[in-house]
Amino acid sequence: MKILVINCGSSSLKYQLIDMENEGVLAKGLCERIGINGSKLTHKAEGKGEKVVEKDMPNHTVAIKLVMDALVEPEYGVLKDTSEISAVGHRVLHAGTIYSDSIVVNEDVKKVIRDCFDLGPLHNPANLMGIEACEDAMPGVPNVAVFDTAFGMGMPEKAALYAIPPEYYEKYSIRRYGFHGTSHSYVSKEALKFCGLDPNKGKVIVCHLGNGASISASIGGKCVDTSMGLTPLEGLIMGTRSGDIDPAVVQTICNKEGKDVNEVLDILNKKSGILGMSGGISSDFRDVQKAQAEGNHQADIAIQAFIYRVAKYIGAYTAAMNGVDAIAFTAGVGENDKPIRGAICEYLGYLGVSIDAEANSLRGKRVMISSPESGVKVCVIPTDEELAIARETKALV
Repeated sequence: MKILVINCGSSSLKYQLIDMENEGVLAKGLCERIGINGSKLTHKAEGKGEKVVEKDMPNHTVAIKLVMDALVEPEYGVLKDTSEISAVGHRVLHAGTIYSDSIVVNEDVKKVIRDCFDLGPLHNPANLMGIEACEDAMPGVPNVAVFDTAFGMGMPEKAALYAIPPEYYEKYSIRRYGFHGTSHSYVSKEALKFCGLDPNKGKVIVCHLGNGASISASIGGKCVDTSMGLTPLEGLIMGTRSGDIDPAVVQTICNKEGKDVNEVLDILNKKSGILGMSGGISSDFRDVQKAQAEGNHQADIAIQAFIYRVAKYIGAYTAAMNGVDAIAFTAGVGENDKPIRGAICEYLGYLGVSIDAEANSLRGKRVMISSPESGVKVCVIPTDEELAIARETKALV
């Protein structure tokens, strides 16, 4: 069985073709600048190298067509015909409270995705465009929606509900959903196996740290709590997002600056976080760390605040589960940034955490970075959301 995994952004489309017999990636690629001048497709086929196609992509339907052409192209393709694709799995951001599991797409599912545009204004419209583009390109091939909120939907009510009148939940589905769910689900389960924990009772904290960042707590691979909320704005300090903030900050800025709520939320989503705290240096941790090393005080505070916030959440989630067996780092920063991993773990002495410096120096590898005498196992597990989506798709079709 060959499954195509699609992850659509507003102007991009990432894809992987996975052979589920051995879970090997046959081909992968990225369509960039969809609907913008300068569109291009970068396609990489296993054992055949890379091909770049520079061609206008006015919409996702055209992008999908180019992906199909690349997959069957004589020199760089990996299929004789697109009929070899058994199903398509799609990352979809939000399903509100309607779906808590992956599902084969039908008209009702598409309506739910459309109804949640206001909860995921950047992602849900693009996700739906990707689904409909695949329906047009491959009639009759099943499409599966794998929701980013599914993992967090398993939270107990005491963790999921905000302390506001219940009418807002009942009327508008305002609750905590959590995001990066596919990554958290995959890494938490892999951590249970990698660390040799009880698959039903193992307590794992996953630190998904990148430009978007979140933390989850799970027992036996089932979500207990996660840091993002109604939207991805809640929780950790991120590349451009503020994370947790007193709601009165919004009112204060509105009143002092003469801005409306939407303008201030735009600032909190796109101009805050590491970018804002560093004084506008960058949303890229590497750029801010370079400025930190050069003695820039704002850059130093931004990095320190990020590390501190992560350590606080680890402490809170340890309390929520009454203990922790393993802490797993994943995503761009979590998998590659040894100074940040090390600095976070320095806060965890009360848990008996001890880090092996040599192991922690590795980048992008599945590795145990805690020392043998550590009170908690600490590991790095590269996330594989595409494989997780493919597994969900296979299970349904």
